[in-house]
Amino acid sequence: MNQTMLSRRKALKQIAAGCLAMSMPKLLLSQTNQILKRVVPSTGEKIGVVGLGTWQTFDVGTNSSAREPLKAVLKVLVEGGGSVVDSSPMYGSSEMVVGDLSEELGIKKDLFYATKVWTSGEQSGIDQMNASMQKMKANTMDLMQIHNLQDWKTHLKTLYDWKEKGLVRYIGITHYVDHAHDDLERIIKSEQIDFVQVNYSIKDRNAERSLLPTAKERGVAVLTNRPYSGGSLFRKVNGKSLPSWVSEFDCQSWGQFFLKYLLANDAVTCVIPGTSKAHHMSDNLGAGLGRLPNKSHQKKMLELLS
Repeated sequence: MNQTMLSRRKALKQIAAGCLAMSMPKLLLSQTNQILKRVVPSTGEKIGVVGLGTWQTFDVGTNSSAREPLKAVLKVLVEGGGSVVDSSPMYGSSEMVVGDLSEELGIKKDLFYATKVWTSGEQSGIDQMNASMQKMKANTMDLMQIHNLQDWKTHLKTLYDWKEKGLVRYIGITHYVDHAHDDLERIIKSEQIDFVQVNYSIKDRNAERSLLPTAKERGVAVLTNRPYSGGSLFRKVNGKSLPSWVSEFDCQSWGQFFLKYLLANDAVTCVIPGTSKAHHMSDNLGAGLGRLPNKSHQKKMLELLS
């Protein structure tokens, strides 16, 4: 059977078990087959269009057996040309796990660390950000974001100062619900923001209305969270085969189908789906390879899921 006709689960079945071994990722993504990179507008730096979210998936504490598969995930990410790893103090032990494993693998220099401040008050924010940097073993944080806009005016003053001192390279703001999009848009219009992180999926497209065009116009990089709508997209296509026309934009799984729709919007800098499985990381990276859907494809994609 043609691989484009298989579901995400079936398409990955044959390689799933082997991906847990540390030697396997090289077979899945050749280092000569690197994913597309897009520019961070405020500096011109290029980052891979597929990254990694760590909510729930990396919250494993010091459990060595649970950490082992996560090493493979990080290794696949880097070997495929990805770099962005997004975390938060809200995500339990995820920051610490990312820091420990990236150091063990010797890939810290290959990663683009992104985390968040999620508290109220100036000193509380400073203390939390310092703790995050220690956990992730970062002397300079690539991207520090204000999580869900909590006390954003206070933290933004601190981050402006930290950026000037070289403690952070980029400043960002985040949210995960549609009703916050207007606030995000107002802030990127009025403040010096490098990144905005927003919920966006083929099912949840409110960001397309105004926020993404504004981010593009203002030169703000975009990270997208909840690209699979909390997993509901996979449930929607369960048991269904991919249509043959997805080969026109080099799509080989439903996961890539959902991510390629987002990446077809050139306002999107990087998608950050979370996973604890190396074979899913490899599949996600495939969304950044080859062609992307054109307008005609995007219309058919929406019709297919309507």
